[in-house]
Amino acid sequence: MDRRNGTEALARRLLELKRETESLVAGITGSVASGKTTLAGEIEAILDKTHRAETISTDGFLFSNTILEERGQTLRKGFPETYDLTAMGDALEALAAGEAAFPIYSHVTYDVDPVLTRTIAQPDILILEGLGFRPLSPPPRHDREPDILIYLDATEDNLQTWFLERFVRYWNAARQDPSSFYANFLHMSEPELLAFATSVWEQINLPNLRQHIAPLRETADIVVLKDADHAIRITHDRIG
Repeated sequence: MDRRNGTEALARRLLELKRETESLVAGITGSVASGKTTLAGEIEAILDKTHRAETISTDGFLFSNTILEERGQTLRKGFPETYDLTAMGDALEALAAGEAAFPIYSHVTYDVDPVLTRTIAQPDILILEGLGFRPLSPPPRHDREPDILIYLDATEDNLQTWFLERFVRYWNAARQDPSSFYANFLHMSEPELLAFATSVWEQINLPNLRQHIAPLRETADIVVLKDADHAIRITHDRIG
């Protein structure tokens, strides 16, 4: 399947849902390295042809590294308790009223960067992608949560492969950026790095996926399956 066909089908579905409301907030969740950011960006590019769309990552609502370290949660970054869900709800509520500031997370520094904070006016469609979501309340939903939740699904084997590929990509990029978090691993050989990244996947990301992320697949409004070749297709649509 052509990846574009699946992405365009999902964008069309969001436009259909947008007709029923003044503005639409669509959450996209799924495993670490599933491609949520890429998918959100592709959808936004399609929507922007006819509507004003914005994409924000929930990673901006992660507690800072300092707070996580104080709480002994550094190795649980990405688990539900490491997100400031109150702040995220406040931002969504403010956006529904007209305008809101959204903190931005830097994958280079591996922390929220206050300098990158974005203030946006209410768009026609907001795509909120990332982790930290809880099961949505039944309709009618309120201004402190997305209107719909999309789950980006993939096999565990593919997810691990994509995670390792991304880790190596950031590691290589750090050779030209000593400020990068991944510069901490430049002393490793590539086999050593892959062994380390595999342990991160198995001890942190995989348990988080199984315990907290994957259960959302059963209650998400729309489930999108991503294949090994990165083609996507809608497999479940539970709305109306």
